[in-house]
Amino acid sequence: MKLTVVGCSPAWPNPGGAQSGYLLEGPGRLLLDCGPGVLARLRESHSSNGWPEVDAIAITHFHLDHWGDLVPWVWGTMWGLGQGTKRPELWLPPGGREELAAFGTRFGTPDMFVRVFEPMEYAEGEPFTAAGLEVTAVRLPHYTVQTYGFRVSNTTRTLAYSGDSGPSEKLAGLAEEVDLFLCEATLKDGESDGQPRGHLSADEAVSAFEASGAKRLVLTHRPQELGLVDGLEQAKDGLELDV
Repeated sequence: MKLTVVGCSPAWPNPGGAQSGYLLEGPGRLLLDCGPGVLARLRESHSSNGWPEVDAIAITHFHLDHWGDLVPWVWGTMWGLGQGTKRPELWLPPGGREELAAFGTRFGTPDMFVRVFEPMEYAEGEPFTAAGLEVTAVRLPHYTVQTYGFRVSNTTRTLAYSGDSGPSEKLAGLAEEVDLFLCEATLKDGESDGQPRGHLSADEAVSAFEASGAKRLVLTHRPQELGLVDGLEQAKDGLELDV
């Protein structure tokens, strides 16, 4: 299973960066989240005739930096180079189809998302298959927003993706003995972003990793101004990893 970090900026983009989007290949192509800037990067490096080819997209939650590029994806499929391309499956949190319909109504085209994607809803703890991969969603704390992390497996490898999360014992379960734990680390060590919490610091991500027994940790969703953390791997746009 191959992981490409398409974009990894936090809620405010790093200079020249795209926001959350992680492409998994093996056997199919599954995109985890699709924040602003991701579509342009995919068009540049993972496209046919200028338009991305993915089998499925899975969205962790409805904060804009994790799903916003679904909107230009719609416009480009209806009227641009994406015309005639296969409709990707679009896996959403519970209630997500209704949420997208509401967004479409506000944008003036109520059926815009169902014209371009095949929207489906996952349920917590119930495995589903997307792009030939088995995915299980785990509910995690992120302020008061319904948010999930993903555990993704093929026949030989498993990746865990935290999405956005505050500190939680459920992170260790999400990443239990996986080959790669892709974990957010938005905050500087010792920083709190309110109550209820919404994000992790690097030391909190490391604590979850150590409790999980995962083999490898990569920090993501981290502001450039915080710099690198000594001895730890950190995601960057364009990074490619074998899981």
